[in-house]
Amino acid sequence: MSIVADVPVRFRDFDSFGHVNNAVYATYCEQARVKFFEEALDVPLPELSIVVAHLELDYRAPIEGVGSVQVEVEAGELGTTSFPLYYELSYEGDVVATGETIQVAMDDSGTPREIPASWRAALEE
Repeated sequence: MSIVADVPVRFRDFDSFGHVNNAVYATYCEQARVKFFEEALDVPLPELSIVVAHLELDYRAPIEGVGSVQVEVEAGELGTTSFPLYYELSYEGDVVATGETIQVAMDDSGTPREIPASWRAALEE
């Protein structure tokens, strides 16, 4: 499954060099990830027990203006307790970054648990 989220570029995202600070790209991925989970899993966010165990971003071009970033999010192959999400961030039609996060399903005690069958079915769609 994949989705595309339009994420606004805000004036406060810019650093002293006049482009979006690299750390903000992770926030854009986070906002898109929330939309992905809301659409894919149909579980209210406060009830979703998932943590990000790994984040990787590759920067290709700076974002130098306001507007919006289109963030495509796609789920990868599911493991027993974890799964990857892949990101492609585009601004004004150009790919500006790609990334990956690894999510781990957690139980109430903070221990990794098997990905619930309902999540697995939705993510493998």
